[in-house]
Amino acid sequence: MKRCCEGVGLPCLFKGVGMASPRPPRYLLVFDFDETIINENSDESIVRAAPGQALPEHIRQSFREGFYNEYMQRVLTYMGDQGVTMGDFKAVYENIPLSPGMPELFQFLSKHHELFEIILISDANMFGIECKLRAAGSYSLFRKVFSNPSSFDKRGYFTLGPYHSHKCLDCPANMCKRKILTEYLAERAQEEVEFERVLYVGDGANDFCPSAALTAADVAFPRQGYPMHRMAQEMERKQPGAFQATLVPWESAAEVARYLQELLKKKC
Repeated sequence: MKRCCEGVGLPCLFKGVGMASPRPPRYLLVFDFDETIINENSDESIVRAAPGQALPEHIRQSFREGFYNEYMQRVLTYMGDQGVTMGDFKAVYENIPLSPGMPELFQFLSKHHELFEIILISDANMFGIECKLRAAGSYSLFRKVFSNPSSFDKRGYFTLGPYHSHKCLDCPANMCKRKILTEYLAERAQEEVEFERVLYVGDGANDFCPSAALTAADVAFPRQGYPMHRMAQEMERKQPGAFQATLVPWESAAEVARYLQELLKKKC
């Protein structure tokens, strides 16, 4: 991903030097949602609204690797058939706990909102994400949310669609986060918004794909012991130097806040 002065022999750090009024440093902070912002997989959490808080065996057995979105469409149809309402879903989403330290990280970002452009890229769904972020008082932090489209049809059934199509062989059929991030950076560059660093906070295998495309100027924050972390470590073992971003694992998101605080101090 080329950004800012990359490719012309000047590091991004020096953009604006000598100008009368250089703008403050800008960072793009990217969040995942499931098991990153929240401490659960929200697709699994909503089963609490189903009769007996469980799914029938034939639905659970219908899952195919790489086609989770299609599986969730079947789950939601079943739940609609059982009379689960929008209010039921909303209550579940609102009550999913945030991950450890996430309130502290959000508080830090609120204090320094002018330095960070924050987006969310998630293979969950728009309705659930908005419910939780509004309940947490954090929705306004995010400039944009990229997730699977969702709505309630005329029957009151919760419906889910794929986000897009792509050609990445490593990602689920409905979403490649690397493609979303690359296109977002290109769009912002066209709008003359350039970032010194991309900071990526995630946990899953689908977060490894975009984080593996980050540059040496960037920082990847994988949740410690989760697939994104393990895959980055494995890449480094097999191909030393191939994973270019600085790797900063976290158990509590407060550790991410502390790292960002130190990053800002170095810029002063």
